[in-house]
Amino acid sequence: VQLQASGGGLVQAGGSLRLSCVVSGRPFSTNAMAWFRQAPGKEREFVAACNWSGSSTTYADSVKGRFTISRDSARNILYLQMNSLKPEDTAVYYCAASPRPYGSSSLRSNVYNYWGQGTEVTVSS
Repeated sequence: VQLQASGGGLVQAGGSLRLSCVVSGRPFSTNAMAWFRQAPGKEREFVAACNWSGSSTTYADSVKGRFTISRDSARNILYLQMNSLKPEDTAVYYCAASPRPYGSSSLRSNVYNYWGQGTEVTVSS
């Protein structure tokens, strides 16, 4: 399974970006999918996760109400719509896929076997 993330860039505070993550290889072996991010000098942190269909989602408190995770299962693409961006959202964003079913463990990075290369998001104040 290969994941290719894209859509990052430079945006002013209050702006929006949409990240995409294309899943190739054996996408049927993925189940839960998620976005994580890592800011300079900080550890990687959970942002959002969803199940195979995208009907169940979980968000970090810091992005709840501003970010939306969605999934086009037919096209094997994961999205992260980011609105009302803040400077503290600046980070490299990574998509991840797991063969495990979506659930309470989906917030943990160690359940994800497959990772994208990361796409950088910079929010200026």
